[in-house]
Amino acid sequence: MIAKFFLGLGLCALMLVSSFATYTYLGGRHSKVDVVVQKPTVASPRPNAVTLPGTLYLSQNGALYSLSFGRFHQLTIEDGWTQPSLYPNGSYMLAVHRTYNYSDVYILNRFGQRIQLVVNNAGSANDSDTGSKHWSFYPRLAPDGETMWMSYDEPKVGYDVPLSIWEMPVNGRLSQGRLWTNSIDYTGGDIQPIPLTTGGIMYTKYSRDDTGNLVGQLWLSMRPSPPANGLTLTTYGAEGRAVTSATDDCSSPSLSPDGHAIAMICTYERQDDRLEIASWDGSNIGTRRALIINQLVAQPTWAPDGSGIAFLAPGVAGGQFQLWFLPKNAYNPPAPSPTPVPTPTPGGPYNGLAPSPTPAPAVVAPVIKPIQITTNAGFDATSPLAWAA
Repeated sequence: MIAKFFLGLGLCALMLVSSFATYTYLGGRHSKVDVVVQKPTVASPRPNAVTLPGTLYLSQNGALYSLSFGRFHQLTIEDGWTQPSLYPNGSYMLAVHRTYNYSDVYILNRFGQRIQLVVNNAGSANDSDTGSKHWSFYPRLAPDGETMWMSYDEPKVGYDVPLSIWEMPVNGRLSQGRLWTNSIDYTGGDIQPIPLTTGGIMYTKYSRDDTGNLVGQLWLSMRPSPPANGLTLTTYGAEGRAVTSATDDCSSPSLSPDGHAIAMICTYERQDDRLEIASWDGSNIGTRRALIINQLVAQPTWAPDGSGIAFLAPGVAGGQFQLWFLPKNAYNPPAPSPTPVPTPTPGGPYNGLAPSPTPAPAVVAPVIKPIQITTNAGFDATSPLAWAA
C-alpha cells in the first residue's frame, strides 16, 4: 500500500512536469515583482479609460470576468476557472474548470452559470489513481457549433503525459472523439487549437531545439492523424505541417474576424516577445509585421468589429499581466493627407534663375501606441481571451 502511495505521488509529479511544461514556460516568463493584485471589479479600468467594443472575457486567479461598457463583472467564484471561449453565435461559452489533479470542460452561459459538463476527467475517486484522471485545456468550437477541439492528455506513454489535439461532438461523449495530433514527448505537447472555416485546425506545437530549449511553432492540420501500427499513437509528422519555423519560436495564434489575417507571439528564442501579424490565405502565412517588440506579450485577440487587438502584458517591467488594446490604426493606418503644395517664392520678376520655393513640410504619420486598460489586475497569461460582439 505504501509503495502504491509513493508511486502515485511520483506519477503526479511526472505528469505535472510533462503536461505543464508549457504552463511553466509561459507563466514564468515575467519576474515576481511584489505587487498587490486586485480584482478587476475593484482595480480598474478607471472611469476615463478607453471603452472597448462588445464584451471581453478574461481569467484572473481562478475566476472568470467579463468587461463590457467599460466595467468588469465577476462571473464565477475563484475556483479554478480559466480559458473561456465563445460559441460561434455568442450564445454560450466553453470554459475549463481546473483542480489540482485534473481539469474538466463545461458549457457556461454568458453570465458564468453552469449549463452542461462536456468532459469529465475526475476518473477514480482515489486521488492516488492518477492513470484514471485526465487534463483538458483550450476548448474551442468549430464554426459549425457542434464540434469541439481541445488539448487532451491522451495517448499517455508510460509516465510521459503530453497534451495532444482531440476533436469530439460538444454534445456527445469523449469516446466519440478523434485524435488529430501526435505531440512530442517531454514538451508539454500541442495546445490552443484554432478551428478554421476551411476545415482543420491551426495550433501551437512545442518541441526542443538543438540546445534543449522549449520552442513553439504554428502548425496546420487538415485531417486526423492515422493510427500507427494499429495503435492509438499517431505517426509523427502525419498530423500536418509547420507554417512557422522553430527558430522563430511562435505561439498563441489568433485569427482576425474576416479570417484573412493572423496575430501571433514570436520570441526568436529571446526573453522578450514580439506581437506580430501577417496575412493568411487559409494555407500559408504571409509576410509578418512586428507591432510590439521588447515587451512580454500574451494572448492576442482581435476585436470582433476589427477595431484593434487586445492582449495581456505587464504594466511595468517585471509586473503582473494587465489588459492592453492596440487600435487598428497602429497596423492599418488611414491614407495620409495630401502633400502640401510648396510655398511660392515671393517677389519677381527675376533676371536669371529664380530662388527655389520654400519646401513643404513632410507628412508624418501619427504614432499609435498600445493603450493600457488595467493597472493592478494581474490576469492569467495562460488563458486566452474571448471577445463577443
